[in-house]
Amino acid sequence: MTGRPTLRSRMRRVSREAAKFGTVGAVGTLVNFLVFNLCVHGFGLAVVRSGVIATVAAIGTNYLGNRHWTYRASDKDGQSRELGRFVFFSGIGLVIENGILALSHYGLGYTSTLADNIAKNVVGVGIASVFRFWSYRTWVFRRQPAGEPVAAGSFPAPADDSPPSGEPRG
Repeated sequence: MTGRPTLRSRMRRVSREAAKFGTVGAVGTLVNFLVFNLCVHGFGLAVVRSGVIATVAAIGTNYLGNRHWTYRASDKDGQSRELGRFVFFSGIGLVIENGILALSHYGLGYTSTLADNIAKNVVGVGIASVFRFWSYRTWVFRRQPAGEPVAAGSFPAPADDSPPSGEPRG
C-alpha cells in the first residue's frame, strides 16, 4: 500500500468539508439576506451598494466560521497571509455576486424585491459559493504538510486530499 488515501476516504473527507462549508455559508447567506434587505428597505440604499455592504458583513461571518470550524485543522502559522488571501478571493466572490445583481437590476430591468433577492441571494451567492469553496480549500485554508515550511509571501501548492491528523484513513 502506498499510504495514499483511497478515493472513498478522499470523497468522504471532501463531503464533510463541503457540508461544514455549506453550513457556514448558510449562516453567511442569512446574514447577507438580512443586511441586504435592511439596507434596501430600511435605509433606502441603492441595491448594489446594499449588496456590497451585505456581502462584506457575510464575508466577516464566513471567515470566522471557516477558520474556526470548517478548516480548523489547516495551517495556522501564516494567518495574516491566510486572511489576505481570504479577503482577495472573497472580493472576487463579491464581484461575482453583486455583478449578477447589477446585471439583473440595471441591465435586464428586473427591479422588484423578489427579482433582486433571487439575483443576489440565489444566483449570485450560488455561483460565488462554488468559486469560494474551490479557492478557499485550494489557496486559503491550507493543510500544511509535515516538515514543509511555506516561504513568506508565497502561494503554497494546492491542498492535498489527505485526512487531517487524528482522522482515520480509508
